[in-house]
Amino acid sequence: MRTSSAHKAMCVGVFGTALQWYDFAIFGYLAPIIANTFFPKDNSLASLLHVFGLFAVGYLLAPCGAMFFGFIGDRYGRKRALSLSILAMAIPTALIGIMPGFQTLGIAAPVLVTLLRITQGFVASSEFTGSAVFLVEHAKPNQTAFYGCLTSAAYSIGVIIAGLMTTLLTAEFM
Repeated sequence: MRTSSAHKAMCVGVFGTALQWYDFAIFGYLAPIIANTFFPKDNSLASLLHVFGLFAVGYLLAPCGAMFFGFIGDRYGRKRALSLSILAMAIPTALIGIMPGFQTLGIAAPVLVTLLRITQGFVASSEFTGSAVFLVEHAKPNQTAFYGCLTSAAYSIGVIIAGLMTTLLTAEFM
């Protein structure tokens, strides 16, 4: 593999994984804001527990998504599977960000947030494993382990950036 092609694959794989896990982690970091916005305010503890339950659902659905996107990657190519998984994570994240809250949508707000989070959970693990395979496939023969490990580094980068963003930006800004 040419160096520029391997370098481009590395950048795409690392960026995609970091973005994916940023999107996934931001939900957990913003759980109190999500609970206050999309769930009834009469019991804030129950609303927060619902949001943490949705966060957990994301982890429970991840293996199913990994199998589905693994099939897509084997059948149609890793690049297509990775592109699809990035979109399938970014679109629900954006929709949660612009969706009106419980005050406007009523019971539809928590239902929609649940459906969007289910989509995110289904996709989360798929991008991680797909990216690792994609990177290894594009690495030079003597750098396969290094390229494969970049996925774990990118995961950490995404989660750290999400934590920094939620720490540095005010709730009103978000």
